[in-house]
Amino acid sequence: MRRAHTVRMPRPVLFRLFVAGMLVLIVGGVATTAYALRNAGTRGPSAAPSGPAPSGPPPASASPEPPPFTGWSDPKLVGKPYGTKVQGLLTFRGNPTRTYYGQGPVPRTMPVEKWQFPRSGGLCAMSSDKGETREWCGSGWTGQPAVFERDGRTWVVFGAYDRSIHFLDAVTGERILPDFKTGDIIKGSVTVDPDGFPLLYSGSRDNYYRVIALDRGVPTELWKLSADAVKPTLWNDDWDGSGLIIDDYLLEGGENSQFHIVKLNRGYGPDGKVTVNPQLVFHTPGWDEQQLKDFGDTNVSIENSVAVFKDTVYFANSGGLVQGWDLSGLKAGRAPTRTFRFWTGDDTDASVVVDADGYLYVGSEFEKGNARSREVGQMLKLDPSKPDNPVVWSVKDQATRPAGIWGTPALYRDIAIYDTTGGDVLGIDRASGEVRWRFHLPGGETWQSPVVVDDTLFIGDCAGTMHAYDVADTHTDPKLLWEMKIGGCIEATPAVWKGSLYFGTRAGAIHALTTA
Repeated sequence: MRRAHTVRMPRPVLFRLFVAGMLVLIVGGVATTAYALRNAGTRGPSAAPSGPAPSGPPPASASPEPPPFTGWSDPKLVGKPYGTKVQGLLTFRGNPTRTYYGQGPVPRTMPVEKWQFPRSGGLCAMSSDKGETREWCGSGWTGQPAVFERDGRTWVVFGAYDRSIHFLDAVTGERILPDFKTGDIIKGSVTVDPDGFPLLYSGSRDNYYRVIALDRGVPTELWKLSADAVKPTLWNDDWDGSGLIIDDYLLEGGENSQFHIVKLNRGYGPDGKVTVNPQLVFHTPGWDEQQLKDFGDTNVSIENSVAVFKDTVYFANSGGLVQGWDLSGLKAGRAPTRTFRFWTGDDTDASVVVDADGYLYVGSEFEKGNARSREVGQMLKLDPSKPDNPVVWSVKDQATRPAGIWGTPALYRDIAIYDTTGGDVLGIDRASGEVRWRFHLPGGETWQSPVVVDDTLFIGDCAGTMHAYDVADTHTDPKLLWEMKIGGCIEATPAVWKGSLYFGTRAGAIHALTTA
C-alpha cells in the first residue's frame, strides 16, 4: 500500500487551526440546539430555518401522517363540497354537516333577473294540513334548489308546491326533463346522488320518499319508501328532510317521527341504465317516552335534514329532542346506538349544523314557552362529548310568542349566523356566545336559512325582498350591498352557484338572479 506523505506544520499554524476548529464546534452546537428547539415547538414567528429542508428520512420524533379517514363523514370536509364526483350544491346546505353554501363568484352589486319559472302563472296546488285544505304556491321552507353540473350543462332541480319536481337549465330556465309528478306538495329540498349515479332523492306530502332515475327520457321512479312502512309512528306522513347518501346508504328522517337508514344497492343493468335494490336496514323513533312525558305532546316529527359528523348522525324533532346515533358498526351488521340526548324544550325543526371540532349548532323555536325552553334558550352551541352538560353557550329569543329559530344557522369564520322568526339576524361569536351584531329585516317572519359565500350574506324576508350584506369583517355590523324586491314571502333558502342565485317564493315562481 502506498502511504501518503506526512506534511509537518509549524506550531503557530497548528494552534490557529485548533482554535478555529473549536469555534466551528461551538457555533455548530448552538445552531444544532436552536434547530432542535424549533422542532420541539418553541419556534417564534421569525424563527423559521432558512435554506432547503434537511434531506433524508425525518427524525424519529416527527409525527407520522394520519391514516386516511375511514368513517362516515370526514371532519376535514366541514365547509367543503359534498365529495368530488359531482360538482354542485347537491343537498340542503350542501354536505353531510350542512355547512357548504355554494360557489362564487356572487353578485356584489344589484343583480338582474336571468329568468323566472314559470314565466307566467304559478306553481300552485291544493293541499290539506291539520284538517284545513287550501292553495299552496311556489316553494317554501326549506325548498332550496339543487344546482349541479351534468352532461356539460348546469342543472337546477327542485320540488315545489305544484306537486312536482322540476329539472331546469340554469342558463335559460327551460326544462331539461319533463316534470316528475307526485300526489301532494313538496316542501323540502331534493338530494342529488353525490357518487355520480344519475339518481335523485325526494320526499313529498303524499306519504312517500322516492328514488328517481335521471338517465331515461323522463324522470323515472325506481323505488319509494312509505311513511307507514315502519311502526310505531306519530304525527303525519310528510317528508321535509333532505336525505344524505353516504357509502350506498340513504339516511333520512320523516314526519312519521322515525329516522330511517336504507341500503340502496346502486348499480347498472345490462342496458346501462341505473338500478337500485333498496333495503330498509334500520329505523328508530325520533322520540322517547321521557320526551313525551316532559313535552306533553305527540307532535315529535322529524322535519329537519339529518347531519353526519365522523361516525355519528344527528337530528332533532318538533318536540325539541336532539339525538346522536353512532353508525360505526352498521356496515359490519351492528345496529346504531344512541350516544347523545339533549332536550331543548320546544320545536326544533332547523337542521343541526356541525363544525370541524364536532360542536353542534342548534336553533329552536319558542312556541310552548315552557320552563325548559325559557331556561335553555333558542340559539345553542352544544358539545356532544359532554352529554351530561353539553351547553357551551345559548342565546335567548323570547320577547314574543311564537319566537325563536326556524332557519338553519350558518357558520362563517368565527361566527354563527342565526335568523329569528321575528326578523332579527344575529352574528354570534362561536367561541364565547357573545352577540357581535344584530340587525332587523322589516319583512315580518324570517324562516329562510342564511347563506354566506365569498364574504356575502344572502337572506330573504317575508315581504319578498332578497338582501345581500358584506360580512367580511365579522366584528362590525354587516354592510348592505343591495336589496331587490321579488314579491311573495321568501321562505326557501337560496342556492348560490357560479355567479347566480336560485330561489323560490310563496308568490308562485322560482327566480334566477345574476350579476348585472
